[in-house]
Amino acid sequence: MAVDQLTELVESSALARTSLLGGEAQAASTRRSRRRWSASTFVVDLVTTTVAAGLTLLLAPDMGIARSPVAWVAALPLIVLAVFRLRGSYALRLGTSLLDDLRLVLAATAISAMAVISLRVATSNEAYVAAQEIWQWILTAGLVGIGRATLFVREDRLRRAGQLNRPTLIIGAGTVGNLVAKRLLNRPELGLKPIGFLDKEPLADGALPVLGASWDLERVIEEYGVEHVIVTFSTAPHHVMLRIARTCEELRVGVHLVPRLFESVTDRLTVDHLGGLPLISMHRSDPKGWQVALKYVTDRVLAAVLLVVCAPVLLLAALAVLLTMGRPVVYAQPRVGRDGRRFTLLKLRSMRPADDEAELSDEERVTRIGRFLRKTALDELPQLVNVVRGEMSLIGPRPERPELVDVFEREVYRYDARHRVKSGITGWAQVHGIGRGEQRFAHTALADRVEWDNYYIENWSPWLDFKIALLTPLALIRFTQR
Repeated sequence: MAVDQLTELVESSALARTSLLGGEAQAASTRRSRRRWSASTFVVDLVTTTVAAGLTLLLAPDMGIARSPVAWVAALPLIVLAVFRLRGSYALRLGTSLLDDLRLVLAATAISAMAVISLRVATSNEAYVAAQEIWQWILTAGLVGIGRATLFVREDRLRRAGQLNRPTLIIGAGTVGNLVAKRLLNRPELGLKPIGFLDKEPLADGALPVLGASWDLERVIEEYGVEHVIVTFSTAPHHVMLRIARTCEELRVGVHLVPRLFESVTDRLTVDHLGGLPLISMHRSDPKGWQVALKYVTDRVLAAVLLVVCAPVLLLAALAVLLTMGRPVVYAQPRVGRDGRRFTLLKLRSMRPADDEAELSDEERVTRIGRFLRKTALDELPQLVNVVRGEMSLIGPRPERPELVDVFEREVYRYDARHRVKSGITGWAQVHGIGRGEQRFAHTALADRVEWDNYYIENWSPWLDFKIALLTPLALIRFTQR
């Protein structure tokens, strides 16, 4: 018996060593992949800016523009690469966004072009400076944007495959810590792979194993190859949490902090200092402000234009409903919108009338045409009328029925906060797949959707609306392919 136990112990120790070595090998492989990705991003930017410089010299005469001096043409790519470097463009970020990448490309190349124009004007009396530099800027921004778009597709694929992910330790196994773990597990494209918690007094139902307490930090980092730490809420005192953050910095481990009152934190922050004490001010959008009022006026004008443009499609869809299901063609249902006010939401019918004798489920009542209309979101087109009436917006949280709102306001955290703005046809949650194609009224899914909706309200800007408008067709394509 003792021999068997000894054999078991030796085998388990060997298995543990093999597993640890395998984990170290995998961590080394992901580190190499990240270095290759950073290098390839720099190389693509170098090649595209150089090609743009060559085309500037080659095609300038055909555009009726005198050739710039070669030295100034060569200066723009160098300044662009320097700006990218200063903006952290070659470091792996938390998550990816092609639109934000392209926005950075446009801004960095524009700043670089303005710098070259200013230097040329200050140091010489050359003619056609603005035309020459603007021509090179257009070529540079276009080619670098194409290169970044190509890289984005590859980076997203590598992230989802886990080849760029960093082993991540979460400090605090409480409610917020488990929420962070769940989000990271569900979204591997963020690039952080949670491996466990560090907490002396963890919750019993944690999503990941607890690997130790605060005094085990250095051991866990070394043993599991941790490259990133997220500090959430913990029962540990302030000086212990501060020591954890400083230890991570000394070990060159990346750190993210989940702040207290995180529900109030927006993307627009200013930091003042009272001696060594930072004072953070949050600047959230004002749902009652003039910018949002202008948005609603613009919505009504755009909705009227879209109604005219989409009229042929809407008429064909209505005719298909009429021929397959009869009257009524439009389905009207009470919903709750801004400030809790009720309005009548309009949709094209997609289901046969309820039949007590047949006792069909809602899914069985959906017709073939109705299923197509739902998948393509063509059943939502009549809501453009709601927008023209001023009852809805083009972009905002999706509205719910009054009886469901009464339940959700009692059971879902911050649900009523989403009624600060008008409901929308599309929204921040919808373009990220939150709320479509899932258990719609499941408590967890609904809580996630509410969180995304409130993020949109508190961080609203014309740029955010523009992003949602561009992402909506892509979200529809993904949904129809399911």
